[in-house]
Amino acid sequence: MKNYIALTLGMFILFLMSCSNNKREGQAKVLVFSKTMGYKHASIPTGLEAIQKLGSENDFLVDTTKNAAVFNDEDLKKYSAVIFLSTTGNILDAKQEAAFERYIQSGGGFVGVHAATDTEYDWGWYGKLVGAYFESHPAGTPEADFVIKDKNFAATKMFTDSIWHRADELYNFKKLNPDVKVLMTVDETTYKGGKNGEHHPMSWYHEYDGGRAFYTALGHTKESFSEELFLKHLLGGIQYAIGDNEILDYSMATTQIPPDSDRFAKVPLSVGGFFEPTEMAILPNNDILISQRRGEIMLYKATTEELSQVGFLDVYHKTLNTPNVNAEEGLMGLQRDPDFEKNHWIYVYYSPTGDKWVNRL
Repeated sequence: MKNYIALTLGMFILFLMSCSNNKREGQAKVLVFSKTMGYKHASIPTGLEAIQKLGSENDFLVDTTKNAAVFNDEDLKKYSAVIFLSTTGNILDAKQEAAFERYIQSGGGFVGVHAATDTEYDWGWYGKLVGAYFESHPAGTPEADFVIKDKNFAATKMFTDSIWHRADELYNFKKLNPDVKVLMTVDETTYKGGKNGEHHPMSWYHEYDGGRAFYTALGHTKESFSEELFLKHLLGGIQYAIGDNEILDYSMATTQIPPDSDRFAKVPLSVGGFFEPTEMAILPNNDILISQRRGEIMLYKATTEELSQVGFLDVYHKTLNTPNVNAEEGLMGLQRDPDFEKNHWIYVYYSPTGDKWVNRL
């Protein structure tokens, strides 16, 4: 019995040690990113100072930057959370986007403040992370009633009342992520210009793709960053994003970093000889089949570097009589079968001539 108890205690101690090994040494560190490629909020410098002060008062370190070059694995893994402070526009390139996805997938945290939703509209992954995209806002900074929906979360536990009356720029949103957990809404009956209806979220959080994300739509004005309740609200979101300050596990990252563009060389295989090519299929022996809209099937031979016509389909391809409008008909596509080496099948998508208006595969 004593041996059993000793063994159990030993296993428990080892379990605790393994858990503690995941925690970073020293204080948590966050990165505040404030690059703008669109509207630049005058409150950004005030916000940077406020977050630095929150860090010094609440035992976490703060780095600030506008330089997107820090979005790489080596630099991002230093941080327990990354804060987008009223960023706008397309602020990261493809490699930097991939690095940030990997950061979140590895267990990193994210905080979006105000215009973080006015950022990266063409990056769907980010749209789901931040939780929505900015659509519009009424003029000025109207006063309105904010309704606290969850008082048990770190970013809203300081509210004693369910209504928080204050002034700010009030965003309307599009592409709201239905999976977020809403902390706060705004009552559209208390101001003019709201477009999200009875359920108009203004702050939320969620776990996403391996990491943690918090967003607040507040923070447009400089005054916000000296407002006690707002600062407590923001601090709670930052602390949620930091989590347990654990070392990131990049073995969990699934996004791959795209290679540098200069790793590729463009080598023309054939110059001229084509007329309205629509699609190509690379064969196992590196020969290339090319379809052309007017029905020709061309073959480029890799061994001889010669181009010739090897097939023809009688297709409807005429241009419409309407000025500046073309008929998008003809031989529109060509692909090889996945089992081409065995069956030698080629698929074509085309518009045959005749009385019927029909496309065929």
